[in-house]
Amino acid sequence: MKKITSLLLLMTISIASFAQINNYNVGDTVDDFTVTDVFGVVHNLNTYAEAGQYIYLDFFFDTCGPCQVTQPIFNEFFDKYGCNEGDLVMISINNGSDTDQEVIDFEEQYGGPFNHAPAVSADGGAGAVDSNFGVAAYPTYCLVGPDRTLLVNDIWPIAGVQTYESALPAGVDPEVMVCSLGVLDNDNVEFSIFPTISNGQNITVELVTQIAKNITVFDVTGKLVYSNNESSNQVTINLSVNSGVYFVQVNTDTSSSTKKIIIK
Repeated sequence: MKKITSLLLLMTISIASFAQINNYNVGDTVDDFTVTDVFGVVHNLNTYAEAGQYIYLDFFFDTCGPCQVTQPIFNEFFDKYGCNEGDLVMISINNGSDTDQEVIDFEEQYGGPFNHAPAVSADGGAGAVDSNFGVAAYPTYCLVGPDRTLLVNDIWPIAGVQTYESALPAGVDPEVMVCSLGVLDNDNVEFSIFPTISNGQNITVELVTQIAKNITVFDVTGKLVYSNNESSNQVTINLSVNSGVYFVQVNTDTSSSTKKIIIK
């Protein structure tokens, strides 16, 4: 059953977390595991460790408020360091209460305008990993080293990408890498937005050579505020949102790109 205490519901990023792992202490060797993410990709802890990578695990469930708030930051971190192709690996592990579709919906709504870390649901074996670690509260972010030892059992509070970076041992300096997944590469989808500063009404998205299949808009916390399927190279969108910065993501059949707008 999905449960979160009233205290957790009131938490913000700046408040200390009670998240923790009960079955391992820092310095313990964690058990190997193999899981399959919501898109059918298999992930094995030992394989990543043997490759010399540091592994960040994000334990979550879909209706957890603090999970929703911090998920776009975790994905931004994943995006910054090469989408698991570099020195660092990030995997989101469900508590075992959500299906593939529920986790996909969670990521679409709260994952933010970044490439998203692979996420594992109950269907992919997440529950067994959650139980093995003995996760007591959500979200719990932890760090496992290349020798499979638990280095940090509770990375919190999450103030930004730098919080995850500061969890690394002294002297570890991972390479910042552009992902090969496409979201950061704005040459994949050439498009313009006008006006970029507006009241949210009659915003035009125009593609140079491609056809938009879907347009989504996220706020700065990663919350989805607009989504619509399209089939055109020129689309007008209207947003009924509060003033602030938003990210417009244009998706085609083969690629995706994001640009910023300001609603005043």
